[in-house]
Amino acid sequence: MEAGAFIFNHYAYNRENGMLTLDYAFENGLAFRETIAFPLPSHPPSTTQLGEAANAALDSCFRLIFLLAGVSYYKAFVPENLICRAFTLDPVTAGFVEKVYRHGLGEFAYRNGIDLTDRIKITTEAVDSPIAHPVPLTARPLVPVGGGKDSIVTIEALKAKGFAPVLFALGPDAPLPAPIRDTIAASGLPFLKVTRTLSPALIEANKNGALNGHVPITAILSVIAMTTALMHGLDSVVMSNEHSADAPNLMVNGQEINHQYSKSFAFEKDLAAYTRAHITPSLRYFSLLRPMTEAAIARRFAQSAVYDHVFRSCNTSFRQDAATRASHWCCACPKCRFVFLALANFMDKERLLGIFGVNMLDDETQTDGFAALCGLDTHKPFECVGTVQESALLMAFLVRQTAWQNDRVVITLAPRLPPFNEAAYQALFAPQGTCALPPPYDEVLHAGA
Repeated sequence: MEAGAFIFNHYAYNRENGMLTLDYAFENGLAFRETIAFPLPSHPPSTTQLGEAANAALDSCFRLIFLLAGVSYYKAFVPENLICRAFTLDPVTAGFVEKVYRHGLGEFAYRNGIDLTDRIKITTEAVDSPIAHPVPLTARPLVPVGGGKDSIVTIEALKAKGFAPVLFALGPDAPLPAPIRDTIAASGLPFLKVTRTLSPALIEANKNGALNGHVPITAILSVIAMTTALMHGLDSVVMSNEHSADAPNLMVNGQEINHQYSKSFAFEKDLAAYTRAHITPSLRYFSLLRPMTEAAIARRFAQSAVYDHVFRSCNTSFRQDAATRASHWCCACPKCRFVFLALANFMDKERLLGIFGVNMLDDETQTDGFAALCGLDTHKPFECVGTVQESALLMAFLVRQTAWQNDRVVITLAPRLPPFNEAAYQALFAPQGTCALPPPYDEVLHAGA
């Protein structure tokens, strides 16, 4: 189907009900309308009370949401050209959006056999980029909750250092998935939910053969969270993306394909820089867990049993259709396997089996899945899991543990693993690479380490 250029048609925000409406189309006439419903502050300020700088910052956020959320519809046909008719688009903003599309659609393009080299060309005009101005905000963080161990570690680390986070959740017009809902309840903290409703026309297009696949959803979520923080006067959006998210799944023609691109430090730096320069320098965006590996996060999580029967990372628990969501770990996907493997290094076996209900490491049908995590058969799975080096070290550690060494997967993989390296294993718990934690957050992770 020839769709023609992708069009960013129109966006509008209704201050009375908090509804952001986004309209997109292809040149062939196929059109999409998405809505995003924001929770209004208890006492919504008027446009005059917000001030010119705050209003400009909010509008810049709405425009960035509009541009980034468009990737969900653009991917249906992946045309070469993208045109913004809603406003005059400057080269700096277009460059940022192009980069997110190109890298964020890397896995999608690989799986669909598409070369993005000569695609994703956004039309711009020679106009100045938005100018950022300071906005009065309260020194309080907004923390997105994913329902897994990572955001729980962030929440508890902030609480331990005396912060008072407000939690954030993004979802469809349906009850929150149980892991997110129950994590929020267990935390005892206030939360804000934003409802994102995708265009029904996209579902129909997919049924009729439009392309589908992974998009950089964390990029979209991040800017929606930033907008929510601005609306409610909060000065920081604190993510829970770890160092391991930087590792690509594979290299294709010299290009990294990273399922977690929009959780990477590269994306974090780009969005934070764009925000400072073109939205407001008063709003900070960073990941608290950036210096940590998945192994270090798992060890920190295992120190408390409060969330044992609350958290869940399995994708089956987060389906758009609430009626089809699973109520337990599926115990058959890369995310379940990785979390089980990681926590097996730090939890009593009985406790871990109580969480999952089964021993995946004693199920021989799981062998190939664990081998893939360890990089023994193929590339790292296209999921949010640790690096292959990390997984191999975690598995090699279990080979030496009486509680796990006789389980069938461990026995089978033991001869194929590199010899256990104690120094490399201990290095998993040291700060990794560089990060951008601002004061006073730079000391938060030292508590309880």
